[in-house]
Amino acid sequence: MDGARISSTENYFNSKFSVGSSSSEVLDGSSSGMETYTVVMMRHGSSELNDQNVFASWFDTKLSQDGKKDARRAGRLLKEAGLQFDVAFTSVLSRARDSLAAVLEELGQPRLPVLASWRLNERHYGALIGRNRDDAAAEFGEEQVQVWRRSYTATPPPMTPDHPFHDAVVCNPIYAAGPSPGEFPSAESLEATVARTLPYWKDTILPRVLAGQRVLVCAHGNSLRGLAKHLGGLTDEQVVSLDVPTAEPFAYELDAGGRAVGPLRFLAEEEKVMAARSAISDLIKAAVPE
Repeated sequence: MDGARISSTENYFNSKFSVGSSSSEVLDGSSSGMETYTVVMMRHGSSELNDQNVFASWFDTKLSQDGKKDARRAGRLLKEAGLQFDVAFTSVLSRARDSLAAVLEELGQPRLPVLASWRLNERHYGALIGRNRDDAAAEFGEEQVQVWRRSYTATPPPMTPDHPFHDAVVCNPIYAAGPSPGEFPSAESLEATVARTLPYWKDTILPRVLAGQRVLVCAHGNSLRGLAKHLGGLTDEQVVSLDVPTAEPFAYELDAGGRAVGPLRFLAEEEKVMAARSAISDLIKAAVPE
């Protein structure tokens, strides 16, 4: 990504996001002067394939050791903010589920009801799954790989039955309850990821939030981008420039219609959030896969 793109991303963050909010500011909705509802979200910790510069996507890679530490740190941050939850939502992928489990353990809520859905999964990167970034760039060209990663509508080549990771993905028991064969993607654009994430948000998660339940969502960079686009009314250009740091909890205040009424608020101190954003930007410069 070029310097102009990174600069525009930082300007977007500065205008739309606040950091270092107190727990009372995050949860009580008092800053808006109206009745609001709060939902807390976070991206999972880093995975083993992240550390190997490989596209993980729908392949069920595990958390790295650093990812496990970061997830526990996120749990401690939530605990220090005095937060407790009534229900949590996550994807069916281990890196999200295990991050959530670590958070709940730190919160002293290991038995909290957890609902998992494939609709919160990371974007399906098709033929790029399991590929090292350097190998993919050598085969398809660096510019083309960047287009697949950073365009709202572009879709990578599909995962075919002869793909070396095909059976490990398609035949994984974690997908026994869904998606159906007709719904199972072979590759997704970010637009397609948003389209399959939003129904679960609207039909399953949002009603819990609007009922006053304290909701935590632990998902992935692209499924969270989809929710951010919907809640904040982001344009296609804004959402592809949005980078969600790993294991950094943030909160939205919503109105009765389920739309954001204020900026997304990170719970961490400003220096930590900015450092995480800087790290993400460095990864983008190197086109590190998700």
